[in-house]
Amino acid sequence: MCDKTFKALRVTEDETGKFVRNIVERKLTDLPDGDVLIRVHFAALNYKDALSFTGNKRVTRNYPHTPGIDGAGIVEESSQPNFKVGDKVLVTSYDLGMNTDGAFAEYIRVPAEWVIPLPAGLNLKESMIVGTAGLTAGIGLYKMKMMGQIPELGPIVVSGASGGVGSMAVGIFKKAGYQVIASTGKDSIAPYLLRIGASEVVDREFVNDDSSRPLMKPKWAGAFDTVGGNTLATLLKGCKPGGCVASCGLVGSPILSTTVFPFIINGVNLLGLDSTNFPMNERQQVWDKLAGMWRPDLKSIATICKLHELDPYIDQILKGELKGRIVVELET
Repeated sequence: MCDKTFKALRVTEDETGKFVRNIVERKLTDLPDGDVLIRVHFAALNYKDALSFTGNKRVTRNYPHTPGIDGAGIVEESSQPNFKVGDKVLVTSYDLGMNTDGAFAEYIRVPAEWVIPLPAGLNLKESMIVGTAGLTAGIGLYKMKMMGQIPELGPIVVSGASGGVGSMAVGIFKKAGYQVIASTGKDSIAPYLLRIGASEVVDREFVNDDSSRPLMKPKWAGAFDTVGGNTLATLLKGCKPGGCVASCGLVGSPILSTTVFPFIINGVNLLGLDSTNFPMNERQQVWDKLAGMWRPDLKSIATICKLHELDPYIDQILKGELKGRIVVELET
């Protein structure tokens, strides 16, 4: 089997310095060392993948490379007793798709400690609709609940709500019993956001206070932010006392300009979310909830495509124009 060939979407740098995407034939022997060989059935597109596709060296240091931080499939070889041939599994984050060849390919080989058995309640396709985006939203909810953020305290604002992470957050928080205010810069997207769980859709200016006020009249009980910058500062200033604001994005800006007043006067909790190295025992707990009591309406959030159809979605996600989740069905 070591000479078996498979298809992969490969990024190379040409002689002009441009990064070019092509579907190529590779051999299993080309894959990195690892404990578990997985035949990938589904993969999912994330913003980090799009950066890797464009040659962003903060994400991927060396090229040629195969991006894809999310993959789900069936074990074909394993040197570890925890995983057996035929097991359905998924891998999200760690170094997959960053500096380890990723899941936009028919095969991946990874360390066993990166692999999670497919949670009961999800099939392989559904696990990739959730993917890193859903895991990130789930970690946010998990941390917020640990800090006492319960639905009875009031609404949760989700910024950047039309994107992959934002869409998953809207659906997950709604399923967990929260009232969700979805913030977006796209007027046409409101029916979609209401369908997946938002109780109200507001323009992104609703969470873009440009005054010099250190605090605002509280308008929301908590927030899940995918934007960063002044949006995050506004969410902190307008949060009710004791509420939580979970931060996972920087599409607006990585710079946070605010004061300590939301923290020392209103006791607001700013929670950072890192799905890449989130501990495995807690990761599995969150996945179990995402497959059960927090599971959103996945069909409404997903667009399914083939590997050769992925290019336009990469461009859309870089421009901030993508709606929901893009899942790639690998050829079988």
